[in-house]
Amino acid sequence: MKRQIIKLITTYILFVALFIMQRIIFIVYYNGLFESIGIGGFFGALWHGLPLDLSVAGYLTAIPGLLLTISTITGPGNKVIRNIATIYFAIISLAISIIFITDLALYEFWGFRLDTTPIFYFTSSPKDAMASVSGWYIALGISAIIICSILTFLAFRYTVLKKSRQKAANSNRLAAFTVTILLTGALFVPIRGGFSVSTMNLSKAYFSQNQRLNHAAINPAFSLMHSATHQTNFDKQYRYMDDAEASALLAEMTDKPATDSIPQLLSTHHPDIIMIILESFSSHIMKSLGGEDIAVNLDKAASEGLLFTNFFANSFRTDRGLVSIISGYPAQPNTSVMKYADKVESLPSIPQSLKRNGYDLAYYYGGDANFTNMYAYLVSCGFERIISDKDFPISQRTGKWGANDGVLFDRFTKDYLSEKTGNPRFRIVQTSSSHEPFDVPYDKFNDKRINAFAYADSCIGDFIGKLKTSGKWDNTLVILVPDHFGAYPDTDDQKARHQIPLVMTGGALKLKGINGTYASQIDIAATLLYQLGIDHSEYKFSKNILNPASPHFGYFTGPSFFGIVTPGNCLIYNCDANAVVSDDGTDKGKNIERGKAFLQKLYDDLESL
Repeated sequence: MKRQIIKLITTYILFVALFIMQRIIFIVYYNGLFESIGIGGFFGALWHGLPLDLSVAGYLTAIPGLLLTISTITGPGNKVIRNIATIYFAIISLAISIIFITDLALYEFWGFRLDTTPIFYFTSSPKDAMASVSGWYIALGISAIIICSILTFLAFRYTVLKKSRQKAANSNRLAAFTVTILLTGALFVPIRGGFSVSTMNLSKAYFSQNQRLNHAAINPAFSLMHSATHQTNFDKQYRYMDDAEASALLAEMTDKPATDSIPQLLSTHHPDIIMIILESFSSHIMKSLGGEDIAVNLDKAASEGLLFTNFFANSFRTDRGLVSIISGYPAQPNTSVMKYADKVESLPSIPQSLKRNGYDLAYYYGGDANFTNMYAYLVSCGFERIISDKDFPISQRTGKWGANDGVLFDRFTKDYLSEKTGNPRFRIVQTSSSHEPFDVPYDKFNDKRINAFAYADSCIGDFIGKLKTSGKWDNTLVILVPDHFGAYPDTDDQKARHQIPLVMTGGALKLKGINGTYASQIDIAATLLYQLGIDHSEYKFSKNILNPASPHFGYFTGPSFFGIVTPGNCLIYNCDANAVVSDDGTDKGKNIERGKAFLQKLYDDLESL
């Protein structure tokens, strides 16, 4: 009996020790991010991450506990039980190692602990999911997983899997069975997080105003498990208030009836519309927005057209940003609506609305349109022509993401200027060259990232130049907007990170200059469709930027948080910790309940799709 109890306790302690060691390695690996935390911050991350470690260790020890309980009846030397235990620890060692190394590698790029996002990306298009990293980096990661798996398995092999020569007396078997089953059942306590009403959740790890420290405290296995179990029952998530209160607050934040003071944006009723969705662009690469002098052609287009200076991305990844732009639908902190084919079919979209009003549609992208279920979404939006990587010769697919932006714009320009249609046209061109690994056929800046942005910007300049001299310019509206928050510069300032340009240009644009209204990607739909005389009432969350009667704010989400930006306030709220990260400006406290209500009703709507 004693040996079974010791093995059970040893198994649990080994799992906990393993997770603590992983946390130490994480902090050491990213020492540049944690060099100023001090010894207190270091031990704070270890201590506050312990509840999640205890919980995951409880889950992982449950099966060994049941096997040890069975062995009290069959005998500790039973080969079947031992073989099952060996296979279990081999699988768990591999799984833990994959989670640990994957999380360690991705945090540098994404800035949050592991969730189901990479699984979604990898299953939709493995090639594109791996496009941001080099072959040697992948090989290094696989090697690290193998080494980590072997070391982890050996730790269990020479402790809990050691053969026991001692045979329990028949009189002790009942006692041994009783004790081991009770100890196994007791694992429910750390799994659940104690005896209180609140169960174990990610907020247990949050203890600091330094979000990096909170991230360090999170157990990546728990984060992944939590994400995987929160992909359904959306109407049960983010419950902050009763429905009546949330509905009333949301009503204050939605679009209002049009007034006579809304300016006229266009000089023609049904112009051709070209929307260029720019990979990872930010306001920080535009001199006109106070940034660096990198996107010179975008700056030029802004000076000749209409520039929105307080415009914000709704999310951090393309699949979430596209839905915000095209469907006027806010991004969610812990999932992507694009992965649910049945739900995206229920979403309204700009191309759908335009198609019903006689527009001809086409979508151009140099990469794999199946990535993140994008193709299914675009089809549901009404696109019958979707040009993607497979439509370019292999010789032109020289980038990690497929055809580079120069090739993409050459193909689009050729098609656009040569095709003849009696209907107005709506075209979307989605760029990709300013995405990691930033390998482009261009050499202007030494910094690869800046150089990639300059290359994408040069492609925009070339295209606009050709359009101006084509005879199509006067009847065309060009809308340029990034797909998500900016990839330059790296910063933990979420407001600065999410601030992006929205530029409108073209001969069909009547209203020019600078617009300082606070807005985000979801507001493009209502703004554009109103100007075209098309009903936009089905876009529940979209607001007409040019309507002075509507409430104006920027809204964005990321893993574990949401943000609201208004002229007098910038609120960042951590949903996992249920705590305010920052609440700055003259209107402190004004947006907390409004932001919660907005998110709560968004998830109600997501459930109803």
